Amino acid sequence: MRQNVVGNEQLSAVQRNKIRKVTGQPNEQADDAGELNVVPFLDIITNVLMFVLATLSVTFTTTIETNAPRGARAGPANPGLQLTVVVVPDGFSLKARGGNVAPGCSDTGEGIAVPKLGASYDFEALRTCATKLKGSAPAFKDEQGVTIAANPQIPYDVVIATMDSLRRSEHGDDLFPNVTFAVGR
Repeated sequence: MRQNVVGNEQLSAVQRNKIRKVTGQPNEQADDAGELNVVPFLDIITNVLMFVLATLSVTFTTTIETNAPRGARAGPANPGLQLTVVVVPDGFSLKARGGNVAPGCSDTGEGIAVPKLGASYDFEALRTCATKLKGSAPAFKDEQGVTIAANPQIPYDVVIATMDSLRRSEHGDDLFPNVTFAVGR
């Protein structure tokens, strides 16, 4: 290392820098004092972070309690009522193990079992009909399940009111508390 001395005096850092600039000599201290340039590293991290935030998807899930559709069982037939209520624009069509329920819920046959009462659905008559069907045989006494199907044009509130009217009898006893939904074709 050279001595930066002019005569007996030591040169200051500012003076040494000025002399180097004028004479074009390289700075010896610049080679010793290396700085880490973190700007390119921060650019990469910022780009990766932006990519992750842009491609991040948030999923919200909702759980609805439901029963799986009942399939055909191997072996002896189910002795239950197997009541199905189909909500149609004209009223309620009921199907049981014995076939279609006739109008008035008196026998088997074709037609709408519980027709509309004017412009609105007759939920009380549906409840009375379901109670009558459940009490028609001792084997149906312990029946808990009903399947509800509706045409696509039926309003949602009518389906919910149908389900509510089938859950409890007029006296508050359980009628068909286990409701399964079916998809109409």
